[in-house]
Amino acid sequence: MEITLKTSEEIAKMRVAGRLAAEVLEMIGPLVQAGITTEELDKICHEHIVNVQHAIPAPLHYKGFPKSICTSINHVICHGIPSEKKLKEGDIINIDITVIKDDYHGDTSKMFIVGKPSILAERLVKVTQECLYLGIKQVKPGAYFGDIGAAIQQHAEQHHFSVVREFCGHGIGRIFHEPPNVLHYGKVGTGPEIIPGMCFTIEPMINAGKRHMKMLADGWTAVTKDHSLSAQWEHTLAVTETGYEILTLRTEEQALIS
Repeated sequence: MEITLKTSEEIAKMRVAGRLAAEVLEMIGPLVQAGITTEELDKICHEHIVNVQHAIPAPLHYKGFPKSICTSINHVICHGIPSEKKLKEGDIINIDITVIKDDYHGDTSKMFIVGKPSILAERLVKVTQECLYLGIKQVKPGAYFGDIGAAIQQHAEQHHFSVVREFCGHGIGRIFHEPPNVLHYGKVGTGPEIIPGMCFTIEPMINAGKRHMKMLADGWTAVTKDHSLSAQWEHTLAVTETGYEILTLRTEEQALIS
């Protein structure tokens, strides 16, 4: 399968889907508190996507995934399955939302901190968000996908964190996951050239300890092998003639990425 370039009409539809995905994260934020279960968060997000947005939660039944959102707590790297587990003071949690509207996907995730975090947890969450923004800022016609990975890897390792290599960003549109793979490590000037009309996610997963992961028996939940904390942030982008548009930008971020 080749990298597909999206038309302006397709990007307009992805803009709508991206805005809806961002809105789910904005809606659920105040409810991410100690005592709530990730099952409850999933149910609230599902009902909002289906009944308010009249859209489809993409993860539900995707290759057998049983829930409408992913909830990855503390040492869970990604694809955590919502459950009856209650959030507790000091937890960090990634909530990953993908919405389908008019056949097009919007994919985004955000880290939330429950109560007062440890100094390490707070620093990891902050540095991982910075990694995402640094990766985004490499996106422009004529640049290369390796530029994105190099910027992310350098920033993470400068802070003595590590980059997960088993998962990556991806092309997106009518299809949830399509080419190209967007690595979060690499070398400047390598990989495919970035061209206007490309749409893809950048979603660095950064560990406080070593980069190695293992998969739990459920076949979905990826955790750090050394049980260290992990954080992830994600946006969906469209490449423009002069740079990029973040299709999943939240209101709170406007000043952070400008």
